[in-house]
Amino acid sequence: MEKIAMLGGGSWATALTKILSENGARVDWWLRSKDDVQHLLRTRHNPRYLSAVQFDLNAVTPTTDLEEAVEEADWVVLAVPAAFIQPVLDKLGRDALKNKRVVSAIKGMIPTKNQLITDYVAERFRLGRNQLGVIAGPCHAEEVALEKQSYLTIGSPDAGLAEDFCALLRNRYVRAYPAADLDGIEYCAVMKNIIALTGGIAHGVGYGDNFLAVLVSNAVQEIRRFLQAINPQPRDLSASAYLGDLLVTAYSQFSRNRTFGSMVGRGYSVKSAQLEMNMIAEGYYAVKSIFELNRKLKVNMPITTAAYNILYERIAPAVEMELLKEKLR
Repeated sequence: MEKIAMLGGGSWATALTKILSENGARVDWWLRSKDDVQHLLRTRHNPRYLSAVQFDLNAVTPTTDLEEAVEEADWVVLAVPAAFIQPVLDKLGRDALKNKRVVSAIKGMIPTKNQLITDYVAERFRLGRNQLGVIAGPCHAEEVALEKQSYLTIGSPDAGLAEDFCALLRNRYVRAYPAADLDGIEYCAVMKNIIALTGGIAHGVGYGDNFLAVLVSNAVQEIRRFLQAINPQPRDLSASAYLGDLLVTAYSQFSRNRTFGSMVGRGYSVKSAQLEMNMIAEGYYAVKSIFELNRKLKVNMPITTAAYNILYERIAPAVEMELLKEKLR
């Protein structure tokens, strides 16, 4: 029986815990809130996210003890929002993950460092890249809870790690496939949130599906240019881990980044939108990280720049969208 430490109490952590525990793995589930742990122990449901999902407490152990959750684990799955993962991991000793395989389910970057999560983990815990993996969609946690057909990609330079974690995920409604492009998949997962957020802003301002289709088409080109500048290698961006993840995030009713952007487009302040959603839109932080990385790369990135100008330079969404539409083809 594989032992897995799941770090995070959000919807994606909840969905992954459901999949892994129902497939026979033993999951020690770390959550920050003592009240949430007590609720799970009492009712077998996460009170905040995907609350219809019921857990078998013989397979899942909720806890607030981070070291205890990680200590006996074969795998550590990171599902804490990117903005908060560094202080969580920094509570662990440098050797805490020494002999473990670490898979990031986070679609963001370390905001204070503009660094990929897997790069930070490798640096902080002195891990080799063959110990690291990343989970990519297209897959929304809400549809996993409903057991709708879903597809996942596990990116890792270690083919054995990727296939082993795929085997832990596969079931009646989840298909999982390995891929070697760790960095490209992780950067694309970050950038698709920026695109979804910008599409949401456009929707909030009043643009329709015609504009969104052009935005997403141009986004594929923007992502390709950025990846070739920061991590050049052959990759097929039409694959599900890239294009599929982008499409579901840009178009889905479950996309929190699109929802957040739509609220900003309708006139909400960033803070007001965050408070009303009560969920983290990773794209907000990702915009700043990718924009700052691109200061040196100088890649043509009009969509990312437009999102940055609206969110951080406080340019009126309607004004910035007017400027952006002239740059798309």
